[in-house]
Amino acid sequence: MKQISLKKIPLRANPFSGWALRIDRILFALFALQLMLVWLNLWAPFHPFGRSRWPDGLLIVLATATTLASLTRRLPGQNVILASFIIIAIAAAAQTLGALAAIPFGPYLYTENFGQMLFYPLPWAAPLLWVVAILTSRGVGRLILRPWRKTKAYGFWLMGLTVGLVVLLDFGLEPFATQVKHFWLWGPSKAGLYWYTTPWVNFLGWAATAAVILAFTTPALINKKPAKQPTDYKPLVVWLLVNMLFVTAALVHQLWWAAGLTAAASVAVTIFAIRGARW
Repeated sequence: MKQISLKKIPLRANPFSGWALRIDRILFALFALQLMLVWLNLWAPFHPFGRSRWPDGLLIVLATATTLASLTRRLPGQNVILASFIIIAIAAAAQTLGALAAIPFGPYLYTENFGQMLFYPLPWAAPLLWVVAILTSRGVGRLILRPWRKTKAYGFWLMGLTVGLVVLLDFGLEPFATQVKHFWLWGPSKAGLYWYTTPWVNFLGWAATAAVILAFTTPALINKKPAKQPTDYKPLVVWLLVNMLFVTAALVHQLWWAAGLTAAASVAVTIFAIRGARW
């Protein structure tokens, strides 16, 4: 019987090679376009979308999608799926408990402006906000701490910095959500200190929830087969674009302290992230 040499059989190229990069670019382009439309609706005199809720909902979906698509270029898909499910589960539990018992964020009430309920009293968009906040903040933290990635305490520093960046993002989110979009309303509290009706205990709640989420998701976010990869600036870009949306909304509604703090924090974080990435 005549033997067939396997060396003579031409190998077909993988038809799906390069799809991850194409999908990532398409999703980011859609996110950037939707962000621009929401941004224009904030200050343009003609208000193309009026009081429609779907542009904000679509923006949250696209922000989540582009964040996850970017992460799948560095980590296996199952790791990304596992991490996102953990974030959604813990965030959903924390936000539901917060809306029912005012723990750990303080007393607040979601409005219909935040979209349909996933189940009472949790809107479907709330857990997705946490996915974007956690993963983009961690990506920015990795850029800032790049010069120290070989140190033994790198993982703990990254978790701490990520928590700080998540809370910093919430400082811009709260005025946007309560004063501009009216996504939720804060109830009376004995907190004493407020940030545009938001009690200071809310930020402690965000820090604690982010720390718990990172404690469970970090194993899934570690690449078990590390390989040399180009520096990923996507988390920084998404993090900055979201903050710039908050700054624009604050300026339009004359929330000067919110605009100033968010803009200053964005500039400082960008400087440290670029400096760390180029180390």
